[in-house]
Amino acid sequence: MAWDFETDPEFQRDLDWVQEFVRDEIDPLDHVVRNPYDIQDPIRAELIPPLQGKVRDRGLWACHLGPELGGPGYGQVKLALLNEILGEARCAPIVFGAQAPDSGNSEILARFGTPDQKRRWLEPLLANEIVSAFSMTEPQGGADPQTFTTSAAPDRNGWVINGEKWFTSNAAVAAFLIVMAITDPNNPPYQQQSMFIVPVGTPGVKIVRNVGLGNDRTDEGTHAYLRYTDVRVPGDALLGPRGGAFMMAQTRLGAGRIHHAMRTVGLARRAMDMMCERALSRTTQGEQLARKQLVQEMIADSWLELETLRLLVLRTAWRIDRYQDHRRVRGDIAAVKAMMPRVLHGIASRALQIHGSLGVSNEMPFVDYIVQAYNMALADGPTEVHKITVARQVLADHAPTDGLFPSRHRPALRAQAQELYAEVLARHGRRL
Repeated sequence: MAWDFETDPEFQRDLDWVQEFVRDEIDPLDHVVRNPYDIQDPIRAELIPPLQGKVRDRGLWACHLGPELGGPGYGQVKLALLNEILGEARCAPIVFGAQAPDSGNSEILARFGTPDQKRRWLEPLLANEIVSAFSMTEPQGGADPQTFTTSAAPDRNGWVINGEKWFTSNAAVAAFLIVMAITDPNNPPYQQQSMFIVPVGTPGVKIVRNVGLGNDRTDEGTHAYLRYTDVRVPGDALLGPRGGAFMMAQTRLGAGRIHHAMRTVGLARRAMDMMCERALSRTTQGEQLARKQLVQEMIADSWLELETLRLLVLRTAWRIDRYQDHRRVRGDIAAVKAMMPRVLHGIASRALQIHGSLGVSNEMPFVDYIVQAYNMALADGPTEVHKITVARQVLADHAPTDGLFPSRHRPALRAQAQELYAEVLARHGRRL
């Protein structure tokens, strides 16, 4: 029977190295690098590439990719354990070549791209010589493809794209966009859209504005509101099969949600560590905060939620490795996606409360964590959609009863037991 909660010693040594490397060399970058995706930032250009070289030398660069693309070909369990550590620092994913949305975009290009597309876009993307953006959601319909209106019409020389996209992260610093657009409106709903590679700077591509999160200043937003007006791209800009965008997007998002969830575990663990440190360091009314029962309840609830999420993520990662079929674990992935914002929000809120007025200030990160939790509840599909997926899968494993009363109705079960053991009961003169 194979059942083990231990990491193999060789990979554990790698994880120990990553933990120390993130703490000592990457974490300080978060305080001096404004945007780790901005390739043109001279401070970023000086500080991040040398660390990326150390990761490459260690053999841990772009671990989500197979050996044929320069990665080690780790399974999802190993990737989950690695991403748990990377979640503790904002710059860590890009130092390890595992940053979203580039990781997902590279998987799409690797799987569906033509040789020329791979040469032109995938190779520099994997080397982090450029960054990319995924332009899918729309202002009027969020992430529901059935409400999208952005279209790509064929013409003699290729395609003409028109429409608007919302919350296209990193578009302002990206070299290219992967755009979902309607190409076949008469097809079934989930076969109407195709994907296109659109270089940034193509005439007609306009950033209406960059949108920030929560307390971000207006000029610090990294999520673009984009408008495409008669954007002309050649025929070879089509990425993957025509009408296959929804299928490709699901392929892209599946494993990525697991990596994102484990990074959330790392972020929530950091918030909990700060909570515990504060509880042990401060006193009120002559008593250590950690001795207050309500504070102890906050810490206990946080630990329970954190470990529950972590185990659910690892189990889901194991099932992905085991079955190699994302459709079979769709409900597990949805459960992880639905749970992670709630856990981060709860732990960050308790940590904020225990820090008092310092907790709500911008001198601590808890307000940012709480805003991130709300963002997680919307990104890659809203939590409500994922809960519906979980419920439908759970219900599919059950069946209705034909009887008037439930199948576990006690009177009926008692009668069945009396009939089954009638001789025994009669010998002892007992009735149920």
